Amino acid sequence: MTDIRTGSGTGARAMTAATLMAGWVALLWVLEAVDTASGHALDTYGITPRDPAELRDIVPSAFLHSGWDHVASNSVPLLVLGFIAALGGTGRFVAVVVTIVLSSGIGVWLTSPPSSVTLGASGVVFGLFGYLLVRGFVDRRLLDVVVGVVITAVYGSILWGVLPTDSGISWQGHLFGLIGGVGAAFAFRRTPRAITV
Repeated sequence: MTDIRTGSGTGARAMTAATLMAGWVALLWVLEAVDTASGHALDTYGITPRDPAELRDIVPSAFLHSGWDHVASNSVPLLVLGFIAALGGTGRFVAVVVTIVLSSGIGVWLTSPPSSVTLGASGVVFGLFGYLLVRGFVDRRLLDVVVGVVITAVYGSILWGVLPTDSGISWQGHLFGLIGGVGAAFAFRRTPRAITV
């Protein structure tokens, strides 16, 4: 027996995922425009490590960038990886992103150099990469395993970004974002479907 709703359900999920990610990326560009127009006043919402007052900046820092080149470099991978992750359902996607943002931000707050200011969506990008990389194995879904392999082939080189090779780039945000994404795959894994006759 064929469920005639399957195709439309897949199409609706794809439309929701596309709308969500297009809106998210558009928001990043709008915020950078506001930041530029205000003389970079929004950069104060970046994370300065080990200052208790800066814990409130963990969430906003993931939506702000240090310039047009910075937001441009994060936009395409965020759009692509976010779209693929959001196809699994909006509720699960939001839970995964919240986990990644908190993991990346707290990791930055704990381990970044003193007096540094960290902001940007790259921690989320690394987290989504990690999530999609292992999701198929955790959920035991062959299609998602294949998706993870393809994503590794396309974006696997970003893993160099978790190494402290450039003092101007927050490898801490990348590393803890990646850890958060892998952890989210386990925390929000799908319950295996029961086999019915």
